[in-house]
Amino acid sequence: MKIEIDNNSGFCFGVDAAVRKVEEVLQRQGTLYCLGDIVHNEEEVKRLSEMGLITIDHDRYFTMNDTTVLLRAHGEPPSTYEYARRNNIELIDATCPIVLKLQKRIHASHQAIKDSSGQVIIYGKKGHAEVNGLVGQTQGEALVIENFDGIDQVDFSRPIELYSQTTKDLVGFHKLADELKVRAVHTPVKIHDTVCRQVSNRIPGIREFAARYSLIIFISGQKSSNGKLLFEICQSVNSNSKFLSSIEEIDPVWFENIDSVGVCGATSTPKKMLEDVAEAIRRWVI
Repeated sequence: MKIEIDNNSGFCFGVDAAVRKVEEVLQRQGTLYCLGDIVHNEEEVKRLSEMGLITIDHDRYFTMNDTTVLLRAHGEPPSTYEYARRNNIELIDATCPIVLKLQKRIHASHQAIKDSSGQVIIYGKKGHAEVNGLVGQTQGEALVIENFDGIDQVDFSRPIELYSQTTKDLVGFHKLADELKVRAVHTPVKIHDTVCRQVSNRIPGIREFAARYSLIIFISGQKSSNGKLLFEICQSVNSNSKFLSSIEEIDPVWFENIDSVGVCGATSTPKKMLEDVAEAIRRWVI
């Protein structure tokens, strides 16, 4: 049986940098607080927690003082930074540079269009950590649209500036952008394509990869939006695609009468996990 790992799967550079930062700090001081899961992958969170990483939620964060907290790659709203300044919290900011740049752009747009009653629209998942950080740049005023159906929430009598969560799908973004321009007959519309290409470029690659094998093993955390998107792509071209979050979920029955297996995963799935799954399959079937 041929078993191959997708070379393009594994951490994106923003997540990779955040995880390396955590490992460096833990090696120096043994423990570290992280605001939210460092990555949407349960196995990786478990590994780092065993090294000393303590994951906290926002409720706990806003009761803390005189400590050190790491901000993950997803980014945070201004209120998180302001609380740190007032309560002697040292922030280790591991926000992805692409997300930081997007936050600044959205803040500038919001300031620029306030006088004309303009609206910032974000194509993204409501409640997602990155989206919360983006909405925070507009003092909570940005409109978040999760999919094409949400377009009815838009006030077409007001100027529009459209942005995207970095990990949303490019096709969906352009579909939404085109419809906004059609409906806003007498209203200015500015479209800002802020989909991360390191993420979006994985879609054609994983589509081609999934088509080459009898069976696809896709590995991702349950919370990963990117994982759900990429797995749907795999399924669309190879119905024999299996989603799992840990090695323990593998079923040996899957490999009966199979001559090739492709192993791939989300941008939040560590390469080591892909390698471990591939090795486990080899032990069982070869």
